[in-house]
Amino acid sequence: MTNENLIHYIHGIADNSMILGQRISELCGHGPNLETDIALTNIALDLIGQTRSYYQYVAELSPKDITEDDVAFLRKEREYKNVLLVEQPNTDFAYVIVRQYFFDVFHYLLLKELEKSKNVNFQAIAKKSLKEVSYHKRFSGDWLKRLGDGTEESKQKTQQAVNDLWVFTDELFHMTKDDQVVADAGFGVDNSTLKSEYYTMVKSLLEECKLLIPEVEYFQKGGKKGIHSEHMGYILSDMQFMQRTYPDMKW
Repeated sequence: MTNENLIHYIHGIADNSMILGQRISELCGHGPNLETDIALTNIALDLIGQTRSYYQYVAELSPKDITEDDVAFLRKEREYKNVLLVEQPNTDFAYVIVRQYFFDVFHYLLLKELEKSKNVNFQAIAKKSLKEVSYHKRFSGDWLKRLGDGTEESKQKTQQAVNDLWVFTDELFHMTKDDQVVADAGFGVDNSTLKSEYYTMVKSLLEECKLLIPEVEYFQKGGKKGIHSEHMGYILSDMQFMQRTYPDMKW
């Protein structure tokens, strides 16, 4: 296992949190009520804070003289390895909650296993992040129950979000070559081993919410290989604006 394997593995984890954090931050000031608005903003801050820890570690491992900001803001679209799920737009509040819950369950299971890593940096990040992600999962799960078992309109919109976003869930468990190398070394997690428990948890809550589980034969994928949806470019144009416009700027 090389440092390059580790760097690519970290990108696969951290980029999910970075892009989802950016997506959720777009909602600041647009929540359905003040409490929920603040909660979503705090979730975005949690995710970006977790990302900082990962990117700082990438900067340490890199043979180049780079910082966490370089990793976050100065890569090209194909160099981001997040799954397609996290870059999907904030179509409405139901989409926001369903996307969040689908990711939160995976993130929670991933961090529980990453705590067992032989790598002390991964252990530390996972231990700290797990407390935050446990709250994220509870928040999105509670809202999913309220929406799915709420009014006829909320149920219809939530079902539509489930139908549209379900096709992105399988990619969460895809393993790249770097993922496999790091997992085999005992440093990383074999995501494929999380799949069964993930779908059991998600389907159980959907049934509790009286929502139908989509029947899908083909799942969307590509993000972990750097092949993204049309939404990714717009996310990066906003996220990278300051660093691209004012290179090497210092606060």
